[in-house]
This record gives sequence, structure tokens and C-alpha cells, in this order.
Amino acid sequence: MVISRTSLSQTVDRLNAAQFDGRTLPATERGEVARWIAARQGLSGAYGGTFAGFPSERSRGIVLFTGERIASASARHILGEETSRALRLLRVRDRSVTGALEAADAGLMRCLARAAADPRNRNPGLYCCGKCSVGLWRNLLAGGLDRRQERLQRGALHLRSTRDGEYGWRRFPFWYTVLALMEMDTAEAKTELRYAAPALERTAARPAASAAYARRRQQLAARALDRL
Repeated sequence: MVISRTSLSQTVDRLNAAQFDGRTLPATERGEVARWIAARQGLSGAYGGTFAGFPSERSRGIVLFTGERIASASARHILGEETSRALRLLRVRDRSVTGALEAADAGLMRCLARAAADPRNRNPGLYCCGKCSVGLWRNLLAGGLDRRQERLQRGALHLRSTRDGEYGWRRFPFWYTVLALMEMDTAEAKTELRYAAPALERTAARPAASAAYARRRQQLAARALDRL
């Protein structure tokens, strides 16, 4: 069962797991999940008119597909981006689903417009902080929003200035960032994956993990290295 009746983030996580594992859900199940998600659009607590998590998710935060825990406004924003991405990838043709996704996109575009109006923000590939920027990239990679190529290129290029000297990036969650970079077809993304390669190699070389998030990270590390 993909739908978690008490957690939007867990539902999205299960959809991400199916995509990551190359599993295709039956059409009837995709339709059911898509309509359930669409009904969360614009509810109380939704970030920018996107999709609302449940009260426990708003109070305790969410866990990303790669295992990092995110709280507060960042959790609400990233859940909105990730849910938009998941709904887009379900490719369900239904008026309620299409309307919810269009409304979420419009809300996020208003948020991006407000961010662009800040004179301190000169990079259209960034949004408020590192973790939220990666959430933005993930939605862009699924075909959402606008200026896709420019935002992805400039976002990945920014990572170079945040390198921490230990194969990661300051303010950017390592594994969540790698997950996004792996899907980007840009020279900038590949450059950052090469920088992170020693950390990826260490993880990939460990004995097979049994815990879900550790196993995902090992698989992600191996796939990212295959792209280099």
C-alpha cells in the first residue's frame, strides 16, 4: 500500500522508493494515490499553496528519502516541492490532479518571484537555504516551474563556493544533494559529483547495509559513481 493515511511525507517516500527501484505502479493504484495527494493541495499548513502535511509532520518535521531530518518551514517547503515532483511523475490524467498541480506550481512561482525581488538573491537556482534549494532542484528535474536549465546549472555551480574541504558542502545536506546532482545532465553537476567521489567511494565500499536509509545511500553512492 503506497498511501499512508496519516503521513504525506511517507506516501511521497514510498513513491520515491518505487521510482528509485525502477518499479512501475499499476494504473489504478497510480490514480488512487494521485487523487489522494491532490486532495491535500491548499489545505491548512501547505507551503505556498502546495500540499499540506499532517499535524505531526508540521510539528516534528519530515525525513527525506536519503534519511536527513528536516523541520519547521523548510519541511513544509520541501514537502511541497517533493509532493509536486511525485505527483508529476505519476502522470495521471485527471482533472482534480491536474488542477492541484497547476495550483501548487502557481504558488511556488509566486514564492520564487518574491525571492527574486530580494536584492541579496542574485542566483535563480537558489531558494532561501541549501536544503530548500535542493528541494527546488528536485521539482525542476521532474519538469516543474520555469527556467529549468538555468536554475539547475546556476544552482549546481553555486555548490563549488560552499565546498567544506571534506567532500561535502556547507549548508547543503550531503545525500539529498547527491540525489539531485545524479539526475542533472550538466557539467556543473558532474564536477560536484567528482568532488564528492571520495565520500561516495567510502560508502559504496562498506558491507551491504540492512537499514533502509543506509541501504539507499549505498545504492545512491554506487549509481552516482557510475555516472563519472
